Amino acid sequence: MRGVRTYDTFCAVIDSAMSHPEFSPDVIVVTGDIVQDESQAGYERFRAALESFALPVLCIPGNHDDPAIMAELLSRQPFQLGGEMRLARWSLVLLSTFLVGEDAGGLGAQRLAGLDRSLREHADQNVLVFMHHHAIPMGSRWLDGVALRDAEDFLQLLDRHRNVRGVVYGHVHQESDRERNGVRHLSSPSTCSQFLPGSEFFALDSRPPGCRWFRLFDDGSFDSEVQWVATKQQLR
Repeated sequence: MRGVRTYDTFCAVIDSAMSHPEFSPDVIVVTGDIVQDESQAGYERFRAALESFALPVLCIPGNHDDPAIMAELLSRQPFQLGGEMRLARWSLVLLSTFLVGEDAGGLGAQRLAGLDRSLREHADQNVLVFMHHHAIPMGSRWLDGVALRDAEDFLQLLDRHRNVRGVVYGHVHQESDRERNGVRHLSSPSTCSQFLPGSEFFALDSRPPGCRWFRLFDDGSFDSEVQWVATKQQLR
């Protein structure tokens, strides 16, 4: 895809993460766009690459995914599609922003109401929200045109709950870490190619594949860093 063998770069990122010299993961979160061609074989290959690690793998669909196939193949342990997971004093909340036939995303009234209810029920927990589409602008005209359509409703909901510590996005294929009203909004780089930050039109960056680490603390704070992974792949 665009000169990159995406399965090879994906495996390189996973292998690098699993051999991190300082710490090992408790859970893997996959923020969408897992399989570009929406094929069952692609999801089976993804599942085979991760299930041997015996770690929870939390997944949400991106605009290029097939949620029905994901539900069939990624809903049994160690995989989880959507929902929530508790880790000590933390709750990880997984939101689907998938819209049929759309590159942009949306939550809609039902999902927003579910999130509101979940945040009330987890009022004593620190919360990280994971979703595919971004709710605050990235500063790229083309990319912000396919963002979360009901972003304002989502952000106003967050403003009513003081237990949300961060929101994490896929979709944008680049690193970012910003703050809005005391909540950090972060994006994870792609395991394949990256988008050029601040570009008016679609453009690729020269950054390598990567992933984002989170270290969660009981007081509600967290550290996060991006791990870039050198591969033999070169963009053409």
